[in-house]
Amino acid sequence: MKILVIEDDQTTRDFVTKALEQEGFIVDSSDDGKEGLMMAISCDYQLIILDRMLPNLDGLKILSAIRATGNNTPVLILSALDSVDQRVEGLTAGSDDYLTKPFALAELLARINIILRRNRPIESASNELKIKNLNINLRSQKVTINDNIVPLQNKEFILLRYLAENADEVVSRMRLFEAAWDYHFDPKTNVIDVHIAKLRKKLDNSGAVDLIETVRGAGYVLRTT
Repeated sequence: MKILVIEDDQTTRDFVTKALEQEGFIVDSSDDGKEGLMMAISCDYQLIILDRMLPNLDGLKILSAIRATGNNTPVLILSALDSVDQRVEGLTAGSDDYLTKPFALAELLARINIILRRNRPIESASNELKIKNLNINLRSQKVTINDNIVPLQNKEFILLRYLAENADEVVSRMRLFEAAWDYHFDPKTNVIDVHIAKLRKKLDNSGAVDLIETVRGAGYVLRTT
């Protein structure tokens, strides 16, 4: 598997690169925002590790540019910016995880493995979920409504899949957060609401109107009837 590390601090970059190579990964790296973005969108990576404060181009702008191209490569933000608002900002922008510096190598490797495992192609007897005019292909992660493709970001797909797998059941924000990000839900964050709003808009615009219902004070439910 191939990983891109975009980090301007040489000590951190060399430390992470060496650790990943020892784990058997192929690693490319960059210390510059613009160069890192070009590498991210022109090469095929299984994961991108991204610092937020970079020369020439901010990390969140890199992330936004990556997602704007339709590239859903998992991104793990590695940053010294550690306030709740800053973490929420990174997650809302489309990152799959956010680890603050200083960090333990064991935790970094654990989070990388969780992300890669979660994004591994699904082996299942049934590779599709069908609800009304919505079709979710679990293997290709392609979503269609009336045979038209709905372009979803990785987190939007995960949330939709989780709601579909628990259709007609009210799913709390905590369950959705932990299904998509694999760590403890902070009740002060609105990350779930932001992602659900984006997901709902895409579904509505594609013809699946009011498929996801908000249950005030409880969470969300995907209705089959």
